Amino acid sequence: MGTITSPDRTGNTRPAVALIAGPTASGKSGLAVDYARWLESRGQKAVIINADSAQVYADLAILSARPDEPEMGGIQHRLFGYIDGAEACSAARWAADARAEIAAAHAAGALPILVGGTGLYIRTLLDGIAPIPPIDPAIREAVRAMPVAQAHSALAIEDPASAARLAPADTTRVARALEIIRSTGQPIAHWQAHKLGGISEQITLHPLILRPPRDWLLERCDRRFATMLERGALAEVETLLTRHLSPDLPVMRAIGVPEVARLLRGEIDAGQCLADGQLATRQYAKRQYTWFRNQPPPDWRVVEEPLSDSFIANFDILF
Repeated sequence: MGTITSPDRTGNTRPAVALIAGPTASGKSGLAVDYARWLESRGQKAVIINADSAQVYADLAILSARPDEPEMGGIQHRLFGYIDGAEACSAARWAADARAEIAAAHAAGALPILVGGTGLYIRTLLDGIAPIPPIDPAIREAVRAMPVAQAHSALAIEDPASAARLAPADTTRVARALEIIRSTGQPIAHWQAHKLGGISEQITLHPLILRPPRDWLLERCDRRFATMLERGALAEVETLLTRHLSPDLPVMRAIGVPEVARLLRGEIDAGQCLADGQLATRQYAKRQYTWFRNQPPPDWRVVEEPLSDSFIANFDILF
């Protein structure tokens, strides 16, 4: 079977890629499997490719809600649990890995189905990444030591466009913009205008954004974290803590890990751990919800009702 193609909006035929994205607990993973099985019942192979920054880590099967074998439904899954927690997976690394998996799927005559809620990953894959040279360590150290108000004032002089665009209290982005202009001599906008590696012009993307009612979503977030605690999250974090990894690593900052770690250390009780983990999950879902409301192109298909069996009957319409 050859590469799966479809026409883009200009009529050009390009390799097809499906995308199912949205906030945590919105039902993306299950929908991706249903869609892949629907395709395979019609003779079309499919491969599901992870686009969630927590699900890349081997150490976080439970707290990342990574699909297990029964949930995978016999569909090939790629880039799930493939990175050791001692490593920090960047958007650039994931995008390079995803490009390779997409190419392999196309070569095998399968439709790649990207599924996840990490907007930065998705944007990096589609649009590319700015080729910013390494920042001078001395400059980075000096900038990061500055109070945010002082850094923003300096940015207003050295890169006024970035200063006008960024919130004065946005410590991370203000520091990043200032260290870039000081280290490279060019504002961050210069580098962002020369992004490399994006695949959006090489494929026909069939995107679907899940953005269900917030009350429905947040209730699912609460139930999900409670279920994680029941199904082994404590043992998962206990094993992770025995590795004595840096607390700055993404795997140690993943939703649920700090909360369960405090429980294991005796700093909070089980009830507080549940409440804290549920709150962290809801806050994360709200941030994702906002991203998927404001960042995707306006022509991307959005589904705002909760998932139901009727979706399976309408895959040919949805995609």
